Amino acid sequence: MEFQIQPITVSAAAALSKLAISIYKQHYLHLWNEGGADWYMHQYAYSIDVLTAELNDQNNQYYFVCENNIPFGYLKLKLSSELANNALEIERIYLNKTHIGKGIGKELILFAESIAIAQKNNNLVLKAMDSSKDAITFYEKMGFEIIARSRLSFELMKPAFRGMVTLQKNIH
Repeated sequence: MEFQIQPITVSAAAALSKLAISIYKQHYLHLWNEGGADWYMHQYAYSIDVLTAELNDQNNQYYFVCENNIPFGYLKLKLSSELANNALEIERIYLNKTHIGKGIGKELILFAESIAIAQKNNNLVLKAMDSSKDAITFYEKMGFEIIARSRLSFELMKPAFRGMVTLQKNIH
């Protein structure tokens, strides 16, 4: 499938918010007790104000993933991560369900890796929910290894889904 990766600027915060909420609803509503998903999407993570602040932060880079210039996903990178030394962090790879399983995730990881190499990072890191077995298997196939485990503290999230793994890929 042919797609484009386009940098997102602050002026597109509203469009990013709308896309992020739409994709989140497709994949993650089952994680939450009543009211939790709305709080997470509209206050904690994807409000225009939150995304504007993140887009203004020099450590973050956001990219729309587009088909014919219409976004169907996005990528968020942290140029310097606190998860590992000398690491670029892939914080989010979000795609509409209609575009999963088409090799796009692999290309986005390779794109992130190229940025990490250009920055002279030694590692790529990311976090995944420990209940996301397919995602973890995919990341391991891409060369990542689990280096840590943690738990989210979101009280409105169902306890069974609070487990996280941190994965790392050495690139030098």
